[in-house]
Amino acid sequence: MEKLSSGSYDLNKWLGGGYDRDVITTFYGPGGSGKTNFCMLAVVHQARMGKKVIFIDTEGGFSLDRFRQLLGKDADSILNNVVLLKPTTFDEQWKAFGRLLKEIKNYVPEQIGCIVVDSIAMLYRLQIAEAEGDKEKIKKVNGVLVRQMRMLAEIARKKNIPILVVNQVYSDFEDKSKVNMVGGDILKYWSKCIIELKREGFKRKAIIRKHRSLPEKEFNFEIVELGIRKKGLF
Repeated sequence: MEKLSSGSYDLNKWLGGGYDRDVITTFYGPGGSGKTNFCMLAVVHQARMGKKVIFIDTEGGFSLDRFRQLLGKDADSILNNVVLLKPTTFDEQWKAFGRLLKEIKNYVPEQIGCIVVDSIAMLYRLQIAEAEGDKEKIKKVNGVLVRQMRMLAEIARKKNIPILVVNQVYSDFEDKSKVNMVGGDILKYWSKCIIELKREGFKRKAIIRKHRSLPEKEFNFEIVELGIRKKGLF
């Protein structure tokens, strides 16, 4: 099956050709580790090819300056291929997912390059915080997140449209050197590819934590003006 290009030769080689098309790929890691850049690079590549890209931006991470930098020339005309949705509450995020289904109906699946959610966790996290101490409310919020992830998974599987999801992390209570994904088992279950991103100073590393055909392995990289490239030892 044809894969979704990451937009980087080195990254594609590490991934065995790119991202799988019929699944959710989730990136998680601390701020500044490169999560949005991974997604943006794929978005630019698809938009440049004339494919429509749907970008659900809950954190304000979609940077026009970075988009233009990655594209070089003709950035403004190519930007017309990007459908940008900007929910500001968890309820609006759910409605954006509903609009997502309507947008997809306007195109044949082959016209859509990919769908990005950056991030799935921020508005969910705020909603969980508001429900603190109320088990029924927390259960309800988690139920909505499950339905959102199920919707994305069905789009990927039935329409063969790759889904890239950015997720946040929090420190492990017992081992502060470890981090856990926000959304825990919900995200782990629905994501068939999970990539952890780490940063130590100027050094960055991607680690495949879950994949249908690839073993757990690492990729040392750097973010440059025109994208992402392989770097020496971490």
